[in-house]
Amino acid sequence: MKQVLIVNSALALPPGKMAAQVAHASIAAFLIADDGNRKQWLEVGMPKIVLDGGTEVQIRQLLRQAQEAGVPAYLVRDAGRTVVPEGTVTCLGIGPAPVQQIDAITGALGLLR
Repeated sequence: MKQVLIVNSALALPPGKMAAQVAHASIAAFLIADDGNRKQWLEVGMPKIVLDGGTEVQIRQLLRQAQEAGVPAYLVRDAGRTVVPEGTVTCLGIGPAPVQQIDAITGALGLLR
């Protein structure tokens, strides 16, 4: 079990803003996952990885793939109160779900640097 958080790195968000967006994605994706996956993920220590998603277009494609695979996914759109305009796609949370399901969608992505 794991969760991945995919960041729109094209935005070059300040570290604090990025941390907040990743937190939104993690919690929201967790809440829409089924009870069994949530429980298993909590029991194994809540493993999560933050990945570089590139652009909004690439992130939306990953969202479609997750939805087609039946993996919980949540797309974060900013409220527009600070750094980026309202509606800007900042992050995508996928999982918690079995590692194999998530890797089939995100395995080609690199870690966020």
